[in-house]
Order: sequence, then C-alpha cells, then structure tokens
Amino acid sequence: MSKAAQRNGVAARRPGEDDDICPVCKSSRYLNPTMRFLVNPECYHKMCESCVDRIFSTGPAPCPIAGCARTLRKQRFRKQTFEDLKIEREVDVRRRVAQVFNKEENDFETLRAYNNYLEEMEVITFNLLEGIDVAATERKLTAYAAQNAPSIAQRDAKATKERNNQNAQQAAQKEQALLNRLAADSASISSIAEREEAHKQNLDALTAAQVDTKVVLKKSTARRTAAEKARDKQRQQQLSQQPGVPDADSEVYKIEGLKAVVEAPPEQPYDPFGGMSLTPSYYTPQSHYDHPWLDKAKSDPSHMAGGYDFREYCQRTMLEAFAGLGCFLEEEMREREHRKDGDGMVATEGAALAAGGDGAGDDVL
Repeated sequence: MSKAAQRNGVAARRPGEDDDICPVCKSSRYLNPTMRFLVNPECYHKMCESCVDRIFSTGPAPCPIAGCARTLRKQRFRKQTFEDLKIEREVDVRRRVAQVFNKEENDFETLRAYNNYLEEMEVITFNLLEGIDVAATERKLTAYAAQNAPSIAQRDAKATKERNNQNAQQAAQKEQALLNRLAADSASISSIAEREEAHKQNLDALTAAQVDTKVVLKKSTARRTAAEKARDKQRQQQLSQQPGVPDADSEVYKIEGLKAVVEAPPEQPYDPFGGMSLTPSYYTPQSHYDHPWLDKAKSDPSHMAGGYDFREYCQRTMLEAFAGLGCFLEEEMREREHRKDGDGMVATEGAALAAGGDGAGDDVL
C-alpha cells in the first residue's frame, strides 16, 4: 500500500482488480466467486448476470452504464469470450461482414477482382470499427445483402453442409478408432488365453511322456499358426462389415469444389498415315471403266495368272492424271529462281569478305 493511499485511508487496488467488479452493482468476484459477467453486442458494456436478470427480465431497457442510452434486450446478452472488449467487438463485426461477403476466389475471373473484393470488405469492416460513415456503411452492407441474398444463402448452405460432413467424418473416425482398439484388446486377450491353453497342453503331454518332445512342439506350433490365421481373417471380416464406417461413396466423405474428372477417350487403332485421308478429292473411282485394251487384258491369262488387279492399275492411272491439279508451276519456278539468285548473291558477298575486299568491284583470285 502506498503512503498516499494510507494517508487518505483508501486501499490500493491490484492490477486488473477493476475487471472483477460489476460497474452497476459494484459486486466483486472476491465476495462472489461464482459471479459471471455478460456483454451485449449493442454497446459491449459488461455487467454481472444478476444485474442483467434484475434490469432486463421485464423487457427492453436502456443500458445502466452512465453515458450510454442504447436500448438492450436480455436475449442478446452473452458470455464474454475475450478479455479485451475491443477484440470482442472486432470479432463480432468481422463475423457479421463475413456472413454477407462470403464469396471465394473461385467465384472471380481474375485475382485482381478477388483482391478488390477483399479490399472493399476490409474498408467496410474498418469503417464500422472506427465509426467512420457508419450510416452510409450500414446502407451499403444492407443493400449488398439484399441484392445477393440467393448467393449468400447458397454459400451459407454449402458451408453448413461442409461443417456437418467434417463433423460426421470426425465422429466416424473416432468410432472406428474405438472399435479398432476394442478389437485389438479382444484379440490380445484371446491370443494370451490360447497361448496359455497350448502351453498347458504341452506340459500335460510332456508329463505323460507318451510322445516325443519334438512332435509335441511341432503340433503346437502348427495349431497356434492356424489359430492366428483364422483370427486375423475374422478380424478383417469384422472391419469390412462394420456399420459405423461410412462407404467411400457416401455423402460424409464427399469433397466439395473438386474439378470434374474427365475420362480418357478409348484408344484408337493404329493409323500409319497419321489420320491423313487417302480418298481422292478430284475424282471418284469407278468399279469398271470401258476401254478395249482393259477388256482384252482382263480376259488374258498371262495378266490374270499372277493375281494382278486391274483396279489398282486404274487407280494409279487416275492418280497420276490428277496429280498436277492445284500445282502452279510458274509460281514455283519464279520462287525457285528468286531463291537461287538470293543464294548466289549471298555466296558472292561472303567470298569477297573472306578475301579481304569490300565486294564492290574487287577481283577475287
């Protein structure tokens, strides 16, 4: 206790002691250890639970803190989460803004648009926290919520579904872990009992001295191995048939937001021409052509004995006849001459430079 406090007859308070005193009824946590403090999001003035019941049980009433005239309701009082009320208020404001501005990066075409969206969200949050243009900010927030009500509701439903799926998945994993532990404990107990029973049988057989020791040990090992295999198989069947474990296709393990899986097209047969069409575009092959020489050759055994097909002859003849269509020889010749002249000029200049001259009339020996 300081000397000034002793002189005035006032006891010095410990740091943080004011936080344990109700500002309304001046009750102290020192005298009432079970006292709870509540806050209201309207003004964030804390008071004890007894004062809240006494003042607001009959209906809405103004805040009893001096200088605050806001009307408070009992159902809005809640337990204080953070020790600093500024942090408590900021968390509530951010939660309120995030419920309206709940879009994600995937909803925007570019990253810049998404960053502008986040900046607008932070500007609204800052204005509400610092009291800058509160009325205009509230109108903007309300207008945005009204214009985007369907998308906001859809996002909320999706977030709620994801939370429920995550909670169900965690519950299923905990239940599965418990079942695994119980199964392991049961298997361990049964294994110990089987080993003790086999050991007892071995001792009885050895005591009776009716069989050889090696035979007894070999039979015991084979019997124990068979029992362990049967037990492992039974355990695997129990794990696969447990009703508490959800299937892979159930809704619990469904992940939202994944891209659609595109199945690979079936493998096509090998094409040595790489998809190039061999069907003629300038003519249509006929199965028969009227020509005296062809008619005579078709009936000549010397032509037909080797398996010669006259259709191939006709197709080759037509291909050679139409092969020149679409090829302009004059243009190709002019391009070739131009390319030839350019190569000669470059070669002459290169030779002149190699000889040490400037290429302007110098003789190259």
